[in-house]
This record gives sequence, structure tokens and C-alpha cells, in this order.
Amino acid sequence: MADERGAPAQRERGPEFVVVLVSDAYGGVPWLERVYVAGSLWDGLEMGGPADVHCYTKAEFDRKCATMPKVREAVWRGVDLLGPE
Repeated sequence: MADERGAPAQRERGPEFVVVLVSDAYGGVPWLERVYVAGSLWDGLEMGGPADVHCYTKAEFDRKCATMPKVREAVWRGVDLLGPE
């Protein structure tokens, strides 16, 4: 979609994939550790490109949706793999 709207080349836009993982199990786990572990599981060659990985508790996710356009866009345009609880 971004290409259709005249977005710059992918290299200038950043990662093609934005992965947002939400779990209250992240509570007590330092943010950098969450992102490192989750990001290391992403196989960019297999998936076709790098990913920008975000890992939040539910409360953090609610705040980030309000403050981070990238997370808000992922929620709006993305695919919910688990669906509603």
C-alpha cells in the first residue's frame, strides 16, 4: 500500500515487517531482553525481509497504541494471528 502512495524505496522506509507481540508474561522482563529474544527468532531470509519487533504487556501495548504511530499502523493494517480472546 505504501508503494502505491508514493513511498520512498524500502531501504529508506525501514523494515517491511512490524511484529507486535502482546503478553502479560512480559511483565518483569526487561524490554531490551524481550526484543532481543523475540527478534532472534525472526528469520529474515525465510520471511523475505527484516522485522521491527515490539514486545509489550497489555498495559504497555495500550499506551504504545496511543503514542507510537508505527504500532498504531500495525494494529490498523496488520493481521491478528490469534483473534479476540
